[in-house]
Amino acid sequence: MLGGGGLVAVNVYASATESGGDQQTRVATGQVLSAPTIYCPDVGSRLTTVPDGARADVDGELAKLDQQVAAAYQQLTQSAAAIEQNPGLADQAIMNPLKEQRSASIQRIADAIAREADRPQGLDDLAACTLSSSNQGTGQPASPQDGAAPSQSGQGQGSAAPSQGAGGQGGNGPVAADYADITSVQPNVTTPAEQPGGSTGTFSSSCGVNANGLFNSDNVIVAPGVSNGAHHFHDYIGNQSNNAFASDQDLANADTSCADKGDRSTYYWPVLRLQNGKQERDADKPGGGTEGNAGQIVTAKQVTLTFEGNPTSKVTEMPRLLRIITGDAKAFVNGPANANASWSCTGYENRQLKDKYPLCPAGSDVVRTFRFQSCWDGRNIDSANHRTHVAFEAPDGSCPDGFRAIPQLVQRIVYAVDAPSLADGGRTVPLFAVDSFPEQLHKPVTDHGDFINVFDESLMRTMVDCINSGRTCGAGAAEQPPSQGAEPTPSETASPVAPPAQTQSAEPSEPATEQPPSGQPSARPPSSEPPAGTPATQTAPAAGATELPKVDASVSPRHTTTTKSSGGGVISKATQRPDTQAPNATATAAAPPTATAAAAPTAAPSGQQTPATGGRTAPQTEPQAVQSGLAATGAHLWPAVFGGLLLAAGALLLWWTRRNPA
Repeated sequence: MLGGGGLVAVNVYASATESGGDQQTRVATGQVLSAPTIYCPDVGSRLTTVPDGARADVDGELAKLDQQVAAAYQQLTQSAAAIEQNPGLADQAIMNPLKEQRSASIQRIADAIAREADRPQGLDDLAACTLSSSNQGTGQPASPQDGAAPSQSGQGQGSAAPSQGAGGQGGNGPVAADYADITSVQPNVTTPAEQPGGSTGTFSSSCGVNANGLFNSDNVIVAPGVSNGAHHFHDYIGNQSNNAFASDQDLANADTSCADKGDRSTYYWPVLRLQNGKQERDADKPGGGTEGNAGQIVTAKQVTLTFEGNPTSKVTEMPRLLRIITGDAKAFVNGPANANASWSCTGYENRQLKDKYPLCPAGSDVVRTFRFQSCWDGRNIDSANHRTHVAFEAPDGSCPDGFRAIPQLVQRIVYAVDAPSLADGGRTVPLFAVDSFPEQLHKPVTDHGDFINVFDESLMRTMVDCINSGRTCGAGAAEQPPSQGAEPTPSETASPVAPPAQTQSAEPSEPATEQPPSGQPSARPPSSEPPAGTPATQTAPAAGATELPKVDASVSPRHTTTTKSSGGGVISKATQRPDTQAPNATATAAAPPTATAAAAPTAAPSGQQTPATGGRTAPQTEPQAVQSGLAATGAHLWPAVFGGLLLAAGALLLWWTRRNPA
């Protein structure tokens, strides 16, 4: 009886796991390519001028726009089966109601501005959204033309049936095409030549790695006063009072994790997660698991905060409470104009990826680098679209006309995570990805960083003097790592696992240099990290249509969501100044040498058994959550049937021996 019961249990579990694993592998290797996402024109980026009296109302409505898209995307993924049977339901129950919700919010934005100034023109054209193919096989941003059939309703949204999902533990990415072998990328970093009169010093601040686990899904820059305004979780270091409801005075009076208490600045970025099945505290909360951001949050091994000079001129002081956002949290659907992600590996930082996660060799760590805008308009600490008050320097290091050079913040974040086992969908060594808006599918191009300057004025003067005089200063200066030296060759270290699918061209897209506003906005405008927040009202589907589930992304309480985690690391100065330009060479994920090698999962290096938080990841021993059922595995259940017969025979024998004792 015991043997038969065990055989039943083992076979049923193994068959279900095998079926789910096959599905997960198909998703991870990019064979499932038709999962759609939602593209909506970015209203906030069009609002380059908003009167102060209208700013609060406008910010609130912009937050509602992002909440509406997040809720529509969640409804889309939950309704995949019904839409596959009747593709027209996507328009009837999701896209048309979304357009109506957006039209109402856009109308309120225009009304708020009209009460203070001239009514903005052309906003009504931004209400309609498009259901687009995620186009995961190429890794390129989605567009309304990619896989979106014309809308039968005539309103331009487009219809597409979701198919199979987009992979990942949260069901919306990443996939194998989102990764590239760093050893196959050609060196692509250049540094502007220093000129007479330039500023060559550096100032480093030491603020830890968020070992105390300060997280939330707010964004006080783009969605002040809106809980869950980011729809994804951020790591915070520096200022310890940063949430959606923090006032300037709250930030000025806050505690700080920085060694020099004169730096109360806030530094934050999307968390990195391992898709290893672990349930974090936010697993059932907005911004976390309910919006596709699932898995174990990884604490960085190192965080470097370095302020650099300008190669052509001296720098001036940053104004207190200056806000800067670099990168675009919606770059996957907006396009790469404002994307500024840089991904690499230790020992290979002269090779930067913009739209791929790096597969690092054994012994090499993943590195995220953010180079912030370093030209300021000399007047404003923020702008309506959170971009036009600052700009990137030109390739030669000069600032646009009317802008002045300020210290350039360079954030370098290092993670001790291993190259995922793409051959088995990350079941042996888990996939890693940044948190994102749900419809952005965890694409690496959506990575971004945020900064609010809360330096004491005296410490800011010290920083500027240090940089302009060519010195190395700051609380983090003594913790600089040794020089990386010569770059290792691929033959000197083991290569990471490469995608088992066909070799994909991974040509990173080049972020455009941001300039002051001029002329007419483009059809797909640059975008800041969008606000989000309050629930939207769902519109009922048309009469006679199959009703789909209604989704309202709930709003979290008026508090910072805080999760405790362990971890540690040292603060170190970046060893090299990466360029903001995209690689001009094609980054190609190396194909496995043999079919056998492609099929074999790659285990983590031996001796690296510490948890991912603050150390290397151990091989994953449990499958990720996948959708599977016994109906799909019945052909593999014959051992279970035999086990059931053994179990029944054992029970019959036990009954007979009790009735007929010796």
